[in-house]
Amino acid sequence: MDVMELLTSTLIQGLIYALISYGVYITYSILDFPDLGVDGTFPLGAAVTAVLMTKGVDPWLTLPASLVVGGLAGLFTGLVHVKLKVRNLLAGIITMTALFSVNLQIAGSNLTIDRGTDTIFTSAPVMALFGDLSLSGRKLIVSLALVIVIKLLLDAYFHTKSGLLLRAVGDNATLVTTLAKDRGTVKILGLVISNALVAFGGCIVCHETRSFSATMGTGQLVYGLAAVIIGVSIMHFYTGTRLARGLRKSRALRFLGSPQGTTAVVLGSVLYKLCIQVAMSMGLPTNMMKLITAALFLLVLVLSGRKGEAIIHA
Repeated sequence: MDVMELLTSTLIQGLIYALISYGVYITYSILDFPDLGVDGTFPLGAAVTAVLMTKGVDPWLTLPASLVVGGLAGLFTGLVHVKLKVRNLLAGIITMTALFSVNLQIAGSNLTIDRGTDTIFTSAPVMALFGDLSLSGRKLIVSLALVIVIKLLLDAYFHTKSGLLLRAVGDNATLVTTLAKDRGTVKILGLVISNALVAFGGCIVCHETRSFSATMGTGQLVYGLAAVIIGVSIMHFYTGTRLARGLRKSRALRFLGSPQGTTAVVLGSVLYKLCIQVAMSMGLPTNMMKLITAALFLLVLVLSGRKGEAIIHA
């Protein structure tokens, strides 16, 4: 694999996994909720997608389907935590454990999608617009478009009343109660959105790899956290530079001087995936990828000079 192919593959993977990192960003950075259910929700989206595609369902219809099943998983976690008064960490563990069996019932331990079956990257609309491009080119464009659309929707939502309440729950739950709002309901909403995005990411990964594995969710939480920490750390450094301060003085360029948290997530995801790809390109076996992921995450925490929680909530 030459350098250009490596960079293209890394960018595609980084963008796709940014969708998962969006969800982790909401639970850990905004809600302050350690949702371990992510490792179960991710393969849930892939399992539903794989089954629907093998049954001939339009590939684009698998996207809303994954959002729905992911949202239901988040709803379950939220209800267990809020209504049954189970601690947030344990609620996530319960969901993760339950979803492992659910995923096995949906798609078995492994499921491969036939090459003759269209994915979103080979569907008629995409081929009509970008048929002259290579498969990698189509994957890059579609993934980038999905990431940008989700980012813009999240940024817009975070500036609504509901979005501001969601952000307030993690920072100051008492304030939400003072405003006569049920913070439990707000938490549940945040978990629904977060898990919907994670399952959506699983759906896109299934389209990209044409496969599902019951163990594919292992380590996704670590990846998402690392992406958030890397991105947030870089953005904190950038916003303190002279360039960023100068951009904030201009009304037209102010957004470049104060990037949104979702921008940091995308940047962190691409950079973290690049580190993993570089390590793999050095000849390390593929069955060491999870170990490499964990080692790089530890390195990120050490080099940051602060604990991961402090970085996320900085």
